Amino acid sequence: MAKKHQTNQRRNTRRPNRKKTKKKQPPKPQGPVHFKEGMNVSELSQMMGIPISTIIKKLMTLGTMINQNQPLDKETVELIAMEYNIEVLEDTSQQEAIHFEELQTEEKEDDLEVRPPVVTIMGHVDHGKTTLLDTIRHARVTEGEAGGITQHIGAYRYMKDGQSITFIDTPGHAAFTEMRARGASITDIAILVVAADDGVMPQTREAIDHIKAADVPVIVAVNKMDMAGANPDKVKQELAEFNLIPEEWGGDTIFAELSALKNEGVENLLDMILLTAEVTEIKANPNREASGHVIEAELDKGRGPVATLLVQNGTLHLGDTIVIGDTYGRVRNMTDDFGKQVEHALPSMAVEIIGLSDVPAAGDPFKVFDEERTARQIAEKRAEETWKDEHGVAKSVSLDDMFAQIGENEKKQLNIIIKGDTQGSIEALKGALETIEVEGANITVIRASVGTITETDVTLANASGAYIIGFNVRPSAAVRDTARDKGVEIRLYSIIYKAIEDIEMAMEGMLDPEFEEVVTGQAEVRDTFKISKLGTIAGCYVTDGFIKRDATVRVLRDGVVVYEGDLASLKRFKDDVKEVRQGFECGIMIEKFNDIKEGDIIEASVMKEIER
Repeated sequence: MAKKHQTNQRRNTRRPNRKKTKKKQPPKPQGPVHFKEGMNVSELSQMMGIPISTIIKKLMTLGTMINQNQPLDKETVELIAMEYNIEVLEDTSQQEAIHFEELQTEEKEDDLEVRPPVVTIMGHVDHGKTTLLDTIRHARVTEGEAGGITQHIGAYRYMKDGQSITFIDTPGHAAFTEMRARGASITDIAILVVAADDGVMPQTREAIDHIKAADVPVIVAVNKMDMAGANPDKVKQELAEFNLIPEEWGGDTIFAELSALKNEGVENLLDMILLTAEVTEIKANPNREASGHVIEAELDKGRGPVATLLVQNGTLHLGDTIVIGDTYGRVRNMTDDFGKQVEHALPSMAVEIIGLSDVPAAGDPFKVFDEERTARQIAEKRAEETWKDEHGVAKSVSLDDMFAQIGENEKKQLNIIIKGDTQGSIEALKGALETIEVEGANITVIRASVGTITETDVTLANASGAYIIGFNVRPSAAVRDTARDKGVEIRLYSIIYKAIEDIEMAMEGMLDPEFEEVVTGQAEVRDTFKISKLGTIAGCYVTDGFIKRDATVRVLRDGVVVYEGDLASLKRFKDDVKEVRQGFECGIMIEKFNDIKEGDIIEASVMKEIER
């Protein structure tokens, strides 16, 4: 009985304490909410000052079942915020971080310091690009490489009179342009190497096109002056046709005569580089987070992903958290071009780093961030956007919508590449295009050459936002696929005035074709059979797509159109058929054309009605 009385007494003593406990007041909503892609309930709870459970219950009443870690879309966030009269704002900081390569950061003039120039050496194969670089670096690079042709992209520093120059050694204009197509503007000065005994060659012309499209200062190095047939005046005359006119002829292009093999005139070339750099005032701010581009990258079996970076602004430090393209990581080790470990890299310095999550691509931009978590989120978001871009609408210019992109007071440039069957037709088309005048737009022909459309043309078009005109030439199936993948438009014509008419109408915003030509397939002629009463039958193998009986066909010989007309017959063995698909043989006769030869390509196309 006494125990029971004590228990009741203890209970009675506890009751007053319960009455004194104050009930917790619900937290007052805060705001505003800064919406960012991928934010979850937990993050929304912190911004709003509302418990996670309350938000989840609110979402359930709105018909949405979601946990605290699942991402929310903007509409859902706005619905929740509306319940508590909280404003939702767009968080632009992360978006800017994602697209950091597009941001033009304005630097104060006082913060800028002169940085070493970054130089790219370009030119025709065997004209002495690697020998010149070898002479400059005093290292026999050429001997260690197959056939003397550069096998990789490297970056090397050279000190001249206390001033540093960074050389980017590319295997040619293709790598230079592929990197530029990815937005990598890494070169300050281009050196065009031309052999004095050989003159301007096909790859020299292509290198000139790429240098001009990149809009960088060019110095011409007339190499092999020690050779018996050296004729520098001939080189100058040939280059003058490309508007590279020597200073002594009244132009503004620096020409340096040298012999890389005998180390004659190389010092003068280096002086010209430093002089050009001084005139162009190449500067950067070393006192900020580093940014720049990837020169090369690979997967090393022992070290993992390895990337060579060119620092273009700021200073890169050992231990920095970095985002490169779609990958990220921490700089765990950093070596310079001499193989020495360094703790920091200043502007215009190239370093090899390890510590990345994946192998980036050459030309990818990089930027240093404060937190690894932020870097990972940005890299993942960039990877997602890259996937969408690759599977979505191409970014390259289209003739149909070119004029639609022109702003009210903005002058647009329409870049064109012309490929044709003869020099005469190319000159006629180029001349006619350059006379077109439409207010608010300019036409620039960045390349005009004889021959079929190649992957090099597509690469240049992609890098320059150009589109390609083919006159009496046709691209191969592989080139057509590359153009489609890169979003480069190719327009093919056989009549000059039709090409001019289309461009005029496009520039005036009036292009409105009712039909477009669709290439359905190609067949290779493997054999020919002449039948006296009928004509020539081509024994063919369909290499791409399909050939239909009612198709229009073109006969291509070395990429050039030799005939265009209709099919007379399409057979499989002895039977007439309506269609023959890729991988099958067939017999083809073409109306009013019997000059078919082995090796010819027969391309079939149909006219397809399109809606506008």
